[in-house]
Amino acid sequence: MTDNAQQQPSAPHTELPTQYAPADVEGPLYERWVERGYFEADAKSDKPAYTVVIPPPNVTGSLHLGHAFEHTLIDALTRRKRMQGFETLWQPGMDHAGIATQNVVERELGKEGKSRHDLGREAFVERVWQWKGESGGQISGQMRRLGDGVAWSRERFTMDEGLSQAVQTIFKRLYDDELIYRAERIINWCPRCLTAISDIEVEYQDDDGELVSMTYGEGDDTIVVATTRAETMLGDTAVAVHPDDERYKHLVGKEIRLPLTDRSIPVVADTHVDPEFGTGAVKVTPAHDPNDFEIGQRHDLPSLTVMDEHAVITAHGPFQGLDRLEARSAIVAALRAEGRIVAEKRPYVHSVGHCSRCKTTIEPRLSMQWWVKVGPLAKAAGDAVRDGRVKIHPQEMEKRYFDWVDNLHDWCISRQLWWGHRIPVWYGPNGEVVCVGPDDEVPTGEGWHQDTDVLDTWFSSGLWPFSTLGWPEQTESLAKFYPNSVLVTGYDILFFWVARMMMFGLYAMDGTPPFHTIALHGMVRDQFGKKMSKSFGNAVNPLDWMDKYGSDALRFTLARGANPGVDVPIGEDWVQGSRNFANKIWNATRFALMNGATVDGPLPEPSAMSATDRWILSRLNSVVAEVDALYEDFQFAKLSDALFHFAWDEVFDWYVELSKTTFQAGGPAAEVSKRVLGEVLDVTLKLLHPVVPFVTETLWTTLTGGESIVVADWPSDSGFRDTAAEREIESLQAVVTEVRRFRADQGLQPGQRVPARLELDGTPFAAHEAAIRQLLRLQPEGEVFSATATLPVAGATVALDLSGTIDVAAERKRLAKDLAAAEKEKAQATAKLGNEAFLAKAPDNVVDKIRGRLTKADEDITRIQAQLGRLPEA
Repeated sequence: MTDNAQQQPSAPHTELPTQYAPADVEGPLYERWVERGYFEADAKSDKPAYTVVIPPPNVTGSLHLGHAFEHTLIDALTRRKRMQGFETLWQPGMDHAGIATQNVVERELGKEGKSRHDLGREAFVERVWQWKGESGGQISGQMRRLGDGVAWSRERFTMDEGLSQAVQTIFKRLYDDELIYRAERIINWCPRCLTAISDIEVEYQDDDGELVSMTYGEGDDTIVVATTRAETMLGDTAVAVHPDDERYKHLVGKEIRLPLTDRSIPVVADTHVDPEFGTGAVKVTPAHDPNDFEIGQRHDLPSLTVMDEHAVITAHGPFQGLDRLEARSAIVAALRAEGRIVAEKRPYVHSVGHCSRCKTTIEPRLSMQWWVKVGPLAKAAGDAVRDGRVKIHPQEMEKRYFDWVDNLHDWCISRQLWWGHRIPVWYGPNGEVVCVGPDDEVPTGEGWHQDTDVLDTWFSSGLWPFSTLGWPEQTESLAKFYPNSVLVTGYDILFFWVARMMMFGLYAMDGTPPFHTIALHGMVRDQFGKKMSKSFGNAVNPLDWMDKYGSDALRFTLARGANPGVDVPIGEDWVQGSRNFANKIWNATRFALMNGATVDGPLPEPSAMSATDRWILSRLNSVVAEVDALYEDFQFAKLSDALFHFAWDEVFDWYVELSKTTFQAGGPAAEVSKRVLGEVLDVTLKLLHPVVPFVTETLWTTLTGGESIVVADWPSDSGFRDTAAEREIESLQAVVTEVRRFRADQGLQPGQRVPARLELDGTPFAAHEAAIRQLLRLQPEGEVFSATATLPVAGATVALDLSGTIDVAAERKRLAKDLAAAEKEKAQATAKLGNEAFLAKAPDNVVDKIRGRLTKADEDITRIQAQLGRLPEA
């Protein structure tokens, strides 16, 4: 813990409003933090560095619950490290989001009856920059609402001048090292966006399709193949079978007739074919299927492209000019007319890839594209985790990481878009190819032109941990803040963004990985564990909940559900509960201020403290140590839960209540408790601050007079423990809890006073009689006292006189009725569980339900009998 007399100035306490109003507090507080520069990071500082980059949101995006969740976790980490004395940088910025942004602007143009081609490339790109300046980046304002402590002066954009220079530099280096090349390969093609897209931009879903089995060849050379994409048969250049499949050995090497065409195609033997699947024979379309392309490469087969970029059939014949789906029906009809259809299955549910941006079914397509040769880069990314330079948390996610990087295919990095980093390659009139770095002169003269493609968005975002710090220049920021301390991101992009940052960081920074730790979290789901989406009707705008309950309430709810690598359910009731917690902190601090709680001067010596004071300070230090350990293990849910229960259950419900009698009595003991209560609140508010920054800032500055909790010292465990005091208060709590339970069982109102005799002599809490009486609403026994109920607990005896408070006869009658019902339930459940015939036929879930009823009946019988035993005779 901290010595507040040295840490912050003392100031007169300002009276707090009776209620906490987040809307009045949060906005002005955040602007004050930014104006004072609390979130900025100084590269010249001699403090140890702590760096986290924001996973750059799309410039087209707005804050969703996934952002709010991830940002809450990062903000908690960085706020704590800042309080611990680190030079903390949370690096903000946005991604230019090539396809998404181009689609947005094209839709805007469509409203004007224009397309990008009407404008031309330069004018269209200028229009996108205009849109970015006017409408893009609304998420920045929403991040402020959430309380993100980012260094706004360092905000970057993946298309800004510095990052563009970084992109061109690394492209040139990779090209010169022969790690970037141009080649024809199968890619994911979106016929709507008219570009290649990366694997991460393909969403797979089960669609109703058709599985058609048809015959190729004639007579003894007939072979049956099946497909869900009959239109691609126009581009078939072989049929493949397994080399060991005896059924087709007589056909291997022969040519068979391809229906509906004037071509014959060979039958080839390839180990890729599964002889147990279907007929054991597959059609091979190298230009329209990635597996078929590999077969084609092995057998030197031609690749025939039969669809254009719009997925319209280009093959000569009656199907030319048809859309792929129109052609599918027409081709099946033509094959049926020739008697070649063996079987048709509709609907045939299978997994189909869709463009994540426009939901169009993607088309595998042979295309000339630019590629990164990932072999040596991926090996380095795997080695960095294997040799411990980079830790993945939770560790069980390492296997998924290795499964990906150890089997990574070359990466298609070119996109047929206008918005993005244009590929820095020029072509000359005589076939020259020149890659241009940022310091190179661009070739000029007749016939020279630049490649028209742009780079995949993931190419520039893969440079994010070092390009944002000024690379390729050797800046002070790069020296100070690279590598990053931790990357906090969802497990869903472990394979894509994370792997690319690892590959590029290790390559560009001489083998130094981009971060020490990769902390993976899960996805936010609704309270029933279902994925959130507009189509399900369960999507939530986090701004709505922040408006209703405050940003702290949303943040605390999200953090309290954040177990490493596990999905996070969230419901509005839970956010409301977190709002209640913020109100509880507010009200407890108001009580403390009204009763003179202070942080002035050092803590009194333990010998001057009561057992209650020593207990809460002992528990406080234990919680400080626990929270620190949980932060280091990224256990946000556990640390939030620990703080919730310590603050609500121990500080507010017990220590504050126990202190009331001390404050009422006054004297030296009250002065000691005022200082202890001030200390407890000071430390508790600091521990809570990283997760709930707004309410804690308001309360802490009011309590202490300090400048800001944002720059206050993080608490440390002083080592003070008092196990005797903890046992003493635990015994006191046991007495109070047991008597409260008895009162509730007897139907007494919480505020109803009952005469009682306390026999506390010889117990470890004999000095707490006044507090026990106040907590339990027990009045002195008086001249006439009849002990109608006696409760022995924790070595003490509490005798209660209920003669004037309850109708004993009526209560006995009620309990007897409840006991009879419980005994009847037990008898029925016991009979069923003893019936062998019933057990043999009943489903397991029914039997389990009856066992549960028996257990509950036993518990009810025990409880009611105890209540009857404690009642006086009627």
